[in-house]
Amino acid sequence: MLDTAPLLYPTTFPLIKRGRLETLQVNLGYLCNQTCKHCHVNAGPSRTELMTRETIDQVLELLAAHKVSLLDLTGGAPELNPHFNYLVEQARQLDVRVIDRCNLTILEEPGQEQLAGFLARQGVEVVASLPCYLKENVDNQRGKGVYDASIAGLKRLNRLGYGRAGSGLLLSLVFNPQGADLPPAQDALEVDYKQRLWDDHGISFNNLLTITNMPISRFGSTLLSKGQFESYMQLLKDSYRPDNLGTVMCRTLVSIDWQGYVYDCDFNQMLDLPIENGNDRRTRISDLLDVDLKGHSIKIGEHCYGCTAGQGSSCGGALSD
Repeated sequence: MLDTAPLLYPTTFPLIKRGRLETLQVNLGYLCNQTCKHCHVNAGPSRTELMTRETIDQVLELLAAHKVSLLDLTGGAPELNPHFNYLVEQARQLDVRVIDRCNLTILEEPGQEQLAGFLARQGVEVVASLPCYLKENVDNQRGKGVYDASIAGLKRLNRLGYGRAGSGLLLSLVFNPQGADLPPAQDALEVDYKQRLWDDHGISFNNLLTITNMPISRFGSTLLSKGQFESYMQLLKDSYRPDNLGTVMCRTLVSIDWQGYVYDCDFNQMLDLPIENGNDRRTRISDLLDVDLKGHSIKIGEHCYGCTAGQGSSCGGALSD
């Protein structure tokens, strides 16, 4: 796989500093039942990296120490970590909101029949990948049969109350562009998604989140192989909006990898850019228990333009109208 990391430095992106820590985004491992073209994690069925129970207990300790309000679980397919249920249950006992970044097809995998019910009982917010409402586009980006399995997963969630008014069970869908383009306007696309999924399948959901493809890992390699890397980076820079700087996710979030190392964001994790700590040793979860990160500088690179281009992009969708 071609590596874009050497092309992302030095950078002209402006310096930014941290605010109060509000979110832990935890990568539970790279094991996944899918292999998606846009994946910046390079996850797949052959990956073996999984967070241990010991490291998960350190995550829980950090949640309590900093009174963090949100735990954002990602992967791979985070649900394939054998300690997924334990982490969710313990975090909910701490009154922490939990997001599961679900690929939907995992809900239909053998042995995962109880997963959707577990998420509902725990009140977990589901953020589900569905890069288009058209079968051809989804299967092209994520693999043959993914669309049908995703629709089945959404129907399963709907039956439990997810995406239904008054249920309290939040279901958001995630859109990624098919290629080297910025996402369209989030609000307008959400209207189209809701209409098509309801008309075609009787499916409802709460919100659509549009996320820009980042020029790293598998997607970055694809850009290089097609000779599109430079033009895509120019698109991101030309579309830069400084007003998005105030709400980029890295100001209030830290990303934790499956080994327990800490990064400013999920993208820096994939680029192996650990959080600054004033020495040469990598920062681990235990190093942050008594540390206030507010005011600390965030490691930046050319990829940061991906979060501030156009409407802006974060794990919570667009940053501005």
